[in-house]
Amino acid sequence: MNVYEVLKQFIDTILQPPISFLDLAIERLQGVQLVTAQGLNIGQYFKVFGDLPSEWQMVVTSLLASTVLLGTLLMVRSIMRLYFSVKDGVKWW
Repeated sequence: MNVYEVLKQFIDTILQPPISFLDLAIERLQGVQLVTAQGLNIGQYFKVFGDLPSEWQMVVTSLLASTVLLGTLLMVRSIMRLYFSVKDGVKWW
């Protein structure tokens, strides 16, 4: 045997476990039969509030809407704070 074949066999023995793992992962991923991108039906989780009177349903809806609005504002504030700190850092540099 020449040096090339010995070196090739040595490299193949080193790389065989990762290659076999990746082949197994590819085989498993190709065998998956799930439907993707279905979305989340949150109506199932809020059916409990459907038994409440309409006034209480409006209260719950208002609380959820205000929570989403406040969360969005907090994220915007955090992003703007990060933007201004990077902008000040670049100006200082």
